[in-house]
Amino acid sequence: MCAPTGSGKTVLFEIAVVRLLMITPAPWTSVKIVYMAPIKALCGQRFEDWKAKFEPIGLLCKELTGDTDVEDLFEIQHAHIIMTTPEKWDSTTRKWRDNTLVQLVRLFLIDEVHTVKDESRGATLEVVVSRMKTMQASLSRTATNTEDFLPMRFVAVSATIPNADDIAEWLSDGKYPAICMKMDESHRPVKLRKVVLGFPSSMNQTEYKFDLSLNYKIAGVIQTYAERKPTLIFCSTRKGVQQAACVLAKDANFTLSFEHKNRILNSLYASSADIFADLVLYGVGYHHAGMDVSDRKIIEATFTVGDLPVLFTTSTLAMGVNLPAHLVIIKSTMHYAAGMFQEYSETDILQMIGRAGRPQFDTTAIAVIMTRLSTKEKYVQMLDGVDTIESSLHKHLVEHLNAEITLHTITDVNIALEWIRSTFLYIRALKNPSHYGFPQGLDRTGIEAKLQELCLRNLNALASVGLIRMDEDINFKPTEHGKLMALYYIAFDTAKMFNNLQGKETLAELITLISTCKEFSDVQLRTNEKKALNQLNKDKNRVTIRYPMEGKIKSREMKVNCLIQAQLGCLPVQDFSLMQDMAKIFRHGTRVAKYLSECLALQEKKFIAFLNASILNKCFRCKLWENSLHVSKQLDKIGVSLANAMVNAGLTTFKKIEDINARELELIVNRHPPFGNQIKESIMYLPKYGLSLEQVGRYSATAAEIVVTVTLTNFEQLQKKRTAPDSHHVCLIIGNSENQVVFKQKIMDSLLLRSGMWTRKVEIKRVSTSEEIFVNLISSEYVGLDIQQTFSALYAVSQRSETDMGTKWKSEDTVLNGNNAMTKTVLLNEGNSQTLIRTGMRECNHHCKNKEACGHECCK
Repeated sequence: MCAPTGSGKTVLFEIAVVRLLMITPAPWTSVKIVYMAPIKALCGQRFEDWKAKFEPIGLLCKELTGDTDVEDLFEIQHAHIIMTTPEKWDSTTRKWRDNTLVQLVRLFLIDEVHTVKDESRGATLEVVVSRMKTMQASLSRTATNTEDFLPMRFVAVSATIPNADDIAEWLSDGKYPAICMKMDESHRPVKLRKVVLGFPSSMNQTEYKFDLSLNYKIAGVIQTYAERKPTLIFCSTRKGVQQAACVLAKDANFTLSFEHKNRILNSLYASSADIFADLVLYGVGYHHAGMDVSDRKIIEATFTVGDLPVLFTTSTLAMGVNLPAHLVIIKSTMHYAAGMFQEYSETDILQMIGRAGRPQFDTTAIAVIMTRLSTKEKYVQMLDGVDTIESSLHKHLVEHLNAEITLHTITDVNIALEWIRSTFLYIRALKNPSHYGFPQGLDRTGIEAKLQELCLRNLNALASVGLIRMDEDINFKPTEHGKLMALYYIAFDTAKMFNNLQGKETLAELITLISTCKEFSDVQLRTNEKKALNQLNKDKNRVTIRYPMEGKIKSREMKVNCLIQAQLGCLPVQDFSLMQDMAKIFRHGTRVAKYLSECLALQEKKFIAFLNASILNKCFRCKLWENSLHVSKQLDKIGVSLANAMVNAGLTTFKKIEDINARELELIVNRHPPFGNQIKESIMYLPKYGLSLEQVGRYSATAAEIVVTVTLTNFEQLQKKRTAPDSHHVCLIIGNSENQVVFKQKIMDSLLLRSGMWTRKVEIKRVSTSEEIFVNLISSEYVGLDIQQTFSALYAVSQRSETDMGTKWKSEDTVLNGNNAMTKTVLLNEGNSQTLIRTGMRECNHHCKNKEACGHECCK
């Protein structure tokens, strides 16, 4: 269905749901409906709306957005209607090992399908729709009874576009061609007049200066088009919102009565922002995501009831807040994103325009776009719906090809071409080949050959960094690295960068590396944030980040690095926008760090990098450094302020907190009983580990046999109750002095709870540099439980000494308590005259004449 913005297209989805329920016998336990919208805000609106409408009749609604670590399959198994974004659905379906859940999806609803043309996100929408089609086709072919097989139904809605028939052709299959319906402006409940105003600008005028110049044009636009009715003005930045509001308050002359002013001031009585009171007396307010939530709600309410004539807001926040107005103004069509000024996407423009019109008050509405004179015609065409929708998949093909190979959708070149034929890219390449870099005049076979070339170019790129394997017949198989890239939704550039690691990277170097990942490309460095970031980086008068960077914070990468370290170090960040960025960075960072550690786990000669990546992965999950004093922050009911109070009282390890008197603990954190008992109990039921190593067997000149034993020291207590989740585990990582991973193993708590211990015999091959091995037991989710040891194995130097030495050597158990450095182990000899000193070398009992030429380590 192709119809103008604001004409009520969404009701079609509800009718489609009702139709499905009418033809499906109750109970609807095996029915799943997917609603997909380009942004989370639209999913949130639909979730709230449909939850109220459909849950009373037994349909459970579930919002599946965001970037969390919850088990998505579990979340959606019991839901009937799933609201999701293309990115989240792509990520979720990449994890499906079979098509069981796809069989249950009977209705697939696509909102704003014209966003398939979006340069950055359209490819994902295209790929997930094509994937659902491919999975359905596969199920159809394998169905035992084709008559009973019910295909998935697609219902898509879009704004006015000229080539809606191409979308319909894409959604069709051979048996079920799609029906395309188009509506014109006459069906809109509130008639919308759209105006594009072009303003002259010089060639050397920056976007920032042009944006500022528009502030002084707004008063005239309001006077011309507002008709003394509410006006909503969209600006690209938070600072721009405030600047424009201040300029308008001086320029405009909104006459407000004494009663009107009093009404507004009473509404703002609870507000924490003094500047509001100054502006609203002139009839002007502003609203953006950097404000306190309660302040935003006050402003929303004041504008909604009509007390505030003009409201300025940011384009990003407008997506999730319904603030209808008679006049909508988009001040400048450029915004700052991904480190540069770029134009709004068509989705953004149409969403903002869609706010114009109040059906309960108006019969007409006006939307005004303020842009440069040079781009005026472009936006006139966009609003008239004459801008042809094209695919952007060819620009993002490499990641999506890898995902399909991982899912075994694509296994060779011929199947790759079949997959391409299921995409919107194929439909449009046949009709407009020049847009995709193909020469004009090619027939279908020629264009298919060009598409095959495009695929091969991207497949070779994947193979060059070891993400897929290609044989001579050009058959494809995913590698373990490629599977991880698809599983964790990692950009190709990030995977390529991680492929070049040397293997000895420190924690600081890994954080610097992660900060440069493409996943953070949408984080912006704002001018007003630099002071706070520089204070976090270097300041003589306060606690700063663990690994300070040279110079001032002057790039996106440095900002990301600084905020990661600030969060891990529990440093206070007061700026609301920085707090939001920090949350976004950790959503992506947790996924990237997990990918990095699992990639390095596949490589045997990068022990140092693997160990540090595993520690960093845990740090991202816990939001604490591995040696943090704030271990208490990981417990329920303990936030940053209480954790600081406990650190100040010297309670820096779980053991110290467990040993303190409950009443004394309550005095420290200023809480009433039984708070202290609850905290102590939660620590009591955390898993506590023991780690021992024992050398056994006959001694060899080239290898040693070590028995590694991991125990739960509070095994009996954990039989009653557990604080850690069921998924909690520890990773055992053993490496040697030549940076080789000797042994690695994930050990689940559930396994240890059966018998209280886990044991394994490990063969240690002798290396020339040192006889030390480094043993690490790392908790998956808690800082303060890790154990680190250094163990020196003994080797025979000759056949005689190998037979003489029949004793066992043991290591002392040493624990890293969360804030101590690594403790080296002293090896004790039971019943032999030789001893071992702390450096890991035996006392020398040899009398070699040429100690340089002999083979004894201890003689050197």
